[in-house]
Amino acid sequence: MLNVPPQAFPAPGSQQRAAAGGRTKVPLKPGRSLMDWIRLTKSGKDLTGLKARLTEVTEDELAKHNKKEDCWICIRGFVYNVTPYMEYHPGGEDELMKAAGTDGTDLFDQVHRWVNYESMLKECLVGRMAFKPIAAPKDISSILPEEKKQLNGMLPERKVLGASARDTTPSYDWFQTDDLITVVIYTKQKDMDAELVIVDCQDKRLRGEIILDDHSYLVEVDLDHEVQDDFAVNIAGKVGKVEIILKKKDHFQWKVLGLPLESHNTLMKRTERGLFYRTCKLISKTEVTHDTKLFCFMLPKGTHLQVPTGQHVYLKQIIAGTEVVKPYTPLLPFLPLDFKEPSRQDGAHIYLMIKIYSCGLFTQALDRLQIGDDIFVSNPEGDFKTSQVQGVEDLFLLAAGTGFTPMVKLLNLALTKADCLRTVKLIFFNKKDDDILWRNQLEQLALRDERFEVQFILSEPAEDWVGKRGKISSSLLSECMKRSKKDSKVLICICGPTPFTEQGVQYLKDLGYSHEEMHAFTA
Repeated sequence: MLNVPPQAFPAPGSQQRAAAGGRTKVPLKPGRSLMDWIRLTKSGKDLTGLKARLTEVTEDELAKHNKKEDCWICIRGFVYNVTPYMEYHPGGEDELMKAAGTDGTDLFDQVHRWVNYESMLKECLVGRMAFKPIAAPKDISSILPEEKKQLNGMLPERKVLGASARDTTPSYDWFQTDDLITVVIYTKQKDMDAELVIVDCQDKRLRGEIILDDHSYLVEVDLDHEVQDDFAVNIAGKVGKVEIILKKKDHFQWKVLGLPLESHNTLMKRTERGLFYRTCKLISKTEVTHDTKLFCFMLPKGTHLQVPTGQHVYLKQIIAGTEVVKPYTPLLPFLPLDFKEPSRQDGAHIYLMIKIYSCGLFTQALDRLQIGDDIFVSNPEGDFKTSQVQGVEDLFLLAAGTGFTPMVKLLNLALTKADCLRTVKLIFFNKKDDDILWRNQLEQLALRDERFEVQFILSEPAEDWVGKRGKISSSLLSECMKRSKKDSKVLICICGPTPFTEQGVQYLKDLGYSHEEMHAFTA
C-alpha cells in the first residue's frame, strides 16, 4: 500500500485480505505508536521475561507460550516474546496471535518480509530454536560447491530443481581483456528486458540479479581486484543473454573473478531472497500540494536499476536507533502529454510522490532530509505484470490520494503499448480540491488525448465545487464506469488507503467484475 504508517511486524494471516486490497489495521490506544514502542525498547525494561538471558527453545516449549498474556513466536530460527508488543501491533492482537507458539516465518514472509523484525524486536529476543542435528555426509567433498574451488559459472547439481529444469536453469561465465571484465549471464529466457536486470557494483562487490517471474538468479562476488565505478549492461533480449562490462582500475590479467558470496549462483523464489538495499542521495524535493512532495533520489553510480510499471520499492531509515521501512511506488517526474513513445526512465534517478503526515514518524523524518542526505532504497517488488494491459480495450484506474502514484506509469504504458485500447478513465478520489495531485497535468492530458478521461470526486468539497461529490460506492462506480462496447475486455486497477481498496474491490465484485478483471496495488 502507499503512504500507510510503517508496520513493525506483519499481521500474520492477513494475506487473503491483502490480495483483495491490503492488510487490516486497527486503531491503537493512545501511547501505543511506533515511536512509543521504540521508546519502550530503549527504556532498559526486561521485555523477554527472562531477565535478558538467552535460552535454547524446543518446539514443545515454544508451543506452551500461545496466549495473549504469554506469547512467543519463532521467525527464521529465532524466538521472540511478543507479549509486550501486542498493544503496539498495527494489525491488532488477534492477527499476531495467529502465529502464537509456532514458527511464524511463512506467515511473516507472506505479508511483510521486508520489515526488519531483528531491529524492531531485538529487546524481545528469547533465544534460538533447538534443532535436531543432521548427520554429516560420509564424503564431505560431495557437498563442497564447485564455485568455491573455481568460479566457472556452472550451477552446482544440488541447486538444480530437477533434471528437466537443467536446460532452463541460468548460468554465468566471465572473460577479460587487459582493460575489461565481462560477466555473461545466460538467463535461458526470451524477451529479457532492462527492467529485469539489477546490478550493483560497490567497493569490489558485484551483485547481479536477474528477475525471472517469481524467481530470481543471483551472481554475487567479492571481486579479486578493484574496478571503476561506472559499468555497462548489455542485453540481448531475444536470446536472453546479459553482459555486465566492468572497467579494470589496473590493466593486468586476473587469475580469478573473485570470491563467491553465500547466495552466489543461486536460483530461488524472490520471496525467499532477502531484500537488497543501496544508499541513494536526495537531490531535490518539490511541493506538489499543501501536504505532498515529489522527492528525487539519485542512484549510486555503480547501480543499474529500473523500477517496472506497477512495482514499488522500500525506503529504510534509522529512527531513534531502529530501522523503519515503508513502501512507495516510483513514478515519472511529470505526466507526459504526448503518448506516442513510452517515457523511458533515465536510469539514474527515482522519483517518489509522498504525503507528509503531521503525526507520521517516517514521513516527518523523510521531510527533514536535506539535499545531499542519504537514504536506503531496496530492489523493486510487486506482482503487477505489464502483460495484464495487453488486449485491454477499457482501462479504469481507481485512485485515492497518493494511490495515484502507480497510475502514472500505468497510463504511460497503456497509452503507448496497448494496441487495442479504446478508453482510459481515471476516477480520482480526494477530500478537497487542493488535495488533487497533478490536476492541471491530468486535465491537459484529457484535452490532448481523446482516449483519456479523468473524473475528480471529492468527499469534503467547497460549496462552489461543480464536480461529483461523495466516497467510493457501488452506485458511484456503476455510474462512472461504462464499457466502450458490450463485452469489451476490461482491466480495473485500484490503489489507495486500505479501507478504500478493500471496499472498492468488494463493490467491483458486487457489480459482477471478475478477479481477472481487477488488480489491487498493495504492499
